[in-house]
Amino acid sequence: MNLDPAPGDSRGEPQLLYVNFNQDNTCLCVGTTVGYQLISLASAETHLEVLFNSFTKEGNNKEETYLIERLFSSSLVAIVTQSQKRKLKLCHFKKATEICSYNYSDSILALKLNRQRLLVLLEKSIYVHNIRDMKVLHTIRDTPPNKNGVCALSVDNDKNYIAYPGSSQTGEVQVFDAINLKAVTVISAHDSLIAAMNFSPSGEKLATASEKGTLIRVFSIPEGNKLFEFQRGVARSVTIHSLAFGYDDMFLAASSNTETIHLFKLTEQPTEPASEEQPSGWMSYVGKALMSSASYLPSNVSDVLNRSRGFTQAKLECSGLKNVCAITTSSKERAPLLLVITSDGKLTVFSFDPRESKECKIIKCHSITNIPTPTEALALSSSQQGGLYNTGQSSLQQLPLSSESDSNQQLPHHSDDDPPNTYSTKT
Repeated sequence: MNLDPAPGDSRGEPQLLYVNFNQDNTCLCVGTTVGYQLISLASAETHLEVLFNSFTKEGNNKEETYLIERLFSSSLVAIVTQSQKRKLKLCHFKKATEICSYNYSDSILALKLNRQRLLVLLEKSIYVHNIRDMKVLHTIRDTPPNKNGVCALSVDNDKNYIAYPGSSQTGEVQVFDAINLKAVTVISAHDSLIAAMNFSPSGEKLATASEKGTLIRVFSIPEGNKLFEFQRGVARSVTIHSLAFGYDDMFLAASSNTETIHLFKLTEQPTEPASEEQPSGWMSYVGKALMSSASYLPSNVSDVLNRSRGFTQAKLECSGLKNVCAITTSSKERAPLLLVITSDGKLTVFSFDPRESKECKIIKCHSITNIPTPTEALALSSSQQGGLYNTGQSSLQQLPLSSESDSNQQLPHHSDDDPPNTYSTKT
């Protein structure tokens, strides 16, 4: 999520330029006016841990980070700076080295990564790279103007798809096979332009929202059939900022410029609910009559009758802030959590019951601007005997940042997610 820096901060403090979750929601990537930061979310329900800062108070590496994405839990990060929006840099953050860089013909609007592909989204084209050697495998050219950088890349290895707006006038979505490099299907998702979309972790579902923001639709992939249609609201149009699936494809969260985060449950609604659960009276009779008649009513009328409302909601402290949401699980109880990061640097952690539609509860609110850096945390742990603040960096060896990209450099294994092959510098 790109952010607009706050106007005129006379104190000269770092300002947020970009925030986003990594592919499995275990890390928060933060771009600021003085560099970037990676924050572990392993224990988000209690505390946050800084994994890496690209800057220190004494350091000189203070590039404004316009885009920053991390590949799962690996050491690989993709970076675009504010001063060079046409240049992509791939870095090994644990070694503090630049691996390679690429230049493009226009400003980079979005980056998407999975274990096989890296997407570079420009306003009218999409570059598909092989993430193992950074070769350009395919270029999707002459796409409709996409100034907001709306695009989605599935993270599943077998169902590896790209989705992007297919029209500058309607909410058409193009689905592209990122492995076989061919178009798969075209989905007429909405009447108005696409504002947000995202794949489920399995790659079998695609959620979409339009600029009007009243309806959320979910389609099967690769067929493109509509599976669900959710009514977010009817009183007013809103700007949908993000859509996020749960790890099991069961829940879908939608955040907007309002204070309400909607949570939908992706389960088939029974056609005829059990009679003992049906209320008696006139309203029950009307409801049954409407549902039974939906099969032979015009499609636009039956669609309205079959729309589902949200499963539950979460409330932020204020509205009007840009935000992005994610669904994950707690580290101890493995209970579902809803995470929402807003443009003022607040990460709110909600809990919810997957069985009951009770309103989500706030269990923790963090400020990502007040987390100790690894150096500060080490000093804190040294001063407090018996109290250790785990930064995840106790064995990290700091190396100076290379002034040039390392050509043909092997990326060492730090986790199963690290790409094993070599990179070569391209410009």
